[in-house]
Amino acid sequence: MRGLLARRMKFHLLGAFLVSMGSASMYKFGVAEPRKRAYAEFYKKYDPVKDFEAMKAAGVLESAPPK
Repeated sequence: MRGLLARRMKFHLLGAFLVSMGSASMYKFGVAEPRKRAYAEFYKKYDPVKDFEAMKAAGVLESAPPK
């Protein structure tokens, strides 16, 4: 029984480290990178002036009334 806590602590610390690194890398490559690519693709073809004109025509903006 002597040294049981220290032995188990090493095992659990190593396991916790590996699980946290694995979940962090899964999030990075499974969520963050695809999200970055999706935003980059959206803003490649996004035209803010066209979007502004559409909102203006719909009457969404109070400061720019529709014509």
